[in-house]
Amino acid sequence: MSKTDHQPTGAEQVSVYEQYVLDVRVVELSTPENDEPRYRFEAPQHRGVAFDDPEMATLYADVYFCVNGFEEAGTGERGIPPVVVAAGRAVLASYMLTQPGHDELWVASFFGKKPYWVDKYTGWVRERAEEIRAGAEKQGLQ
Repeated sequence: MSKTDHQPTGAEQVSVYEQYVLDVRVVELSTPENDEPRYRFEAPQHRGVAFDDPEMATLYADVYFCVNGFEEAGTGERGIPPVVVAAGRAVLASYMLTQPGHDELWVASFFGKKPYWVDKYTGWVRERAEEIRAGAEKQGLQ
């Protein structure tokens, strides 16, 4: 799994992979040079971040909704946005899972938990993010 800052190029073919409320989305990027597509998270006032795995891109979007948005700029190469840290263990574990070099075993070890707890944490984050998005839609936010 890898995650990178992403600047669009003219050679990319872009299609929407997942569209959310509030102009947040994950797009699929294809280029003639790469056999495998990449998935870029996009939100207003957030730099584009691309992932190899669509599951990680959508998990990143779920974390974004759980903390009402965040920006990684200024946190350093290995820093974590303070709002993510303050959001609790499930959100923090989910965010850490989306970072390069961190897999389920690494995150579980970091928290001193068994790997199934990471699955539980990410499940909670995905459910909470869906509730937040549904609430936003109910209020008429597009």
